[in-house]
Amino acid sequence: MTHATINQPPMNRRRFLRICAAGVAGLALPASGAMAGAQAQLYRWRGIALGAGAEIDILHESASEAKRLFTKVEAEIRRLEAIFSLYQPDSELVRLNANGRLSAPSLEMVDLLGLCDRIHAATEGAFDTTIQPLWAYYARQASGDTGEDLATARSRTGFRHVVYGPGEIRFAQKGMSMSFNGIAQGYITDRVTALLAAKGCTNMVVDLGEIVIRGGPDEDPALDAGAHRGWPVTLQPVAERAETKTRIRLTNAAVASSARLGTTFDQAGRRSHIIDPRTGLPVAGAVDGASVIAPAAALADGLSTAALVLEENRLGRALTDCPATSAFVVRRDGSTGWLRA
Repeated sequence: MTHATINQPPMNRRRFLRICAAGVAGLALPASGAMAGAQAQLYRWRGIALGAGAEIDILHESASEAKRLFTKVEAEIRRLEAIFSLYQPDSELVRLNANGRLSAPSLEMVDLLGLCDRIHAATEGAFDTTIQPLWAYYARQASGDTGEDLATARSRTGFRHVVYGPGEIRFAQKGMSMSFNGIAQGYITDRVTALLAAKGCTNMVVDLGEIVIRGGPDEDPALDAGAHRGWPVTLQPVAERAETKTRIRLTNAAVASSARLGTTFDQAGRRSHIIDPRTGLPVAGAVDGASVIAPAAALADGLSTAALVLEENRLGRALTDCPATSAFVVRRDGSTGWLRA
């Protein structure tokens, strides 16, 4: 990771959510709270989090303090990657998957599993972190390996078989493994946001794969009197369908997006990497993409993944179980719509 401002890396095809930073960059804005009395400037960090490009914009009155904050951010990202990464050989998740149990797990691991449990229940099983055996099955199938069959892979899934607590996490079923790919980016985004907030930052956009927005521009002459103020955000969950994008303003909220064909198991681009845990099959429903707005990025992340598994009416029920959430969906036929809690 680096503090240097460089060309932004290609966007992860999974999310396709853009912050309209052009209208904010370089703007000196009056700040509140700890920054009152000083003129805040925009400071930007770009780097890598969980293998993907990341960016943080903060409004701060001190360049040297902003630099120190970004150093702390990098350390926090590395610490959390050592818990949730599927690719670091000694991460907590890799050790759990290898051994079927993990003694003395971190507080963060137990906390995230609690949230996974909540989203699993709210989505009637459409969100399930134990789909890793299924994901591995399809990845092997794409490479020509016809070893394990689908029924065997399915038998090794099911969040109900995950037993977790502060002393130990274990799988009650043999051969199970988990992936936090549908929620860890959001969780790390929330933790980094909390770190910055604890250091006095009140205006920021934290984009570590999913986005958290705090505060926002105080004045915008382009807005009508009484209009909603905040950071400008363009929602475009399906990158190939620019005509479906919508522009909104957000403050003190999080956004996460998923696209059905954002990543695929086949070269033809038809078999989604998002799997329905209830059937074991790649999703092929009526929703092509979804952006979920929620109070926290981890919740938005998990719900945006489940949105592609659920039909719209069931997604609406899941949102009702999660207060202050909403979803912008792009359907296969090109139509769009909003669902609200």
